[in-house]
Amino acid sequence: MSVHAAQDAIGRHLTIVRWLMPLALLLAFAGYVGAWVDHKAAGLVITGLDLGEYVKFLTPVRRGEMMLWREGFYLPLLAVSLGASLLAFRAEMRYTWPVRAVLLGLAVVAALNLLPPAWTPARMMTEEFRQQALALLICLTAMAFSPLLALLPRVVTAVLVALLSLSAVIVPVRQFFVILPAVASLYNHPQTPGWGLLLGEASLFALASGAIWFAVCARGVTHVKP
Repeated sequence: MSVHAAQDAIGRHLTIVRWLMPLALLLAFAGYVGAWVDHKAAGLVITGLDLGEYVKFLTPVRRGEMMLWREGFYLPLLAVSLGASLLAFRAEMRYTWPVRAVLLGLAVVAALNLLPPAWTPARMMTEEFRQQALALLICLTAMAFSPLLALLPRVVTAVLVALLSLSAVIVPVRQFFVILPAVASLYNHPQTPGWGLLLGEASLFALASGAIWFAVCARGVTHVKP
């Protein structure tokens, strides 16, 4: 393959990655706020966003029969917010300002969803919500300094996005299947994962794959010379 052909192939791959990653971020958020436990009655639908609070009221959790990292259910929000901030200003991505505005807006919206219902500043400083408060602070700080984060080495950005995404796939899903029998018992009906979980986790996996692909494609752009 000639140098020019190699450059063209790398450029096409990078173009795919450029649009795959924002789409994956948006779909991951949509899946997270979608139904993880579906039900024909809207009031009985449980979203990924609900689970961080919902699990506190399950009888096995209250009795200490299930050991969960409650904050682990918020990892998709962390992955989406930080991922959007890390990618918005990357020079290799060449995003236009409207795309950057969407990514930064998504970073803020995802971060603010870390706030619990009826929160107050004093409540956020309690032991129960301290991890959420720290995650919120990290996400908003990353968004504010996203142009500087774009100066991180390409591999560092790719590894961070991939690790965040994979953590957000593994931890919440594992815990979801731990609590699913308790939810089924409460509903008095067998439960299966809803569309939100399937969409969100597939999108996060695509985001992790895109981050790896981004590192490889961008490296090719750097090393292939005319």
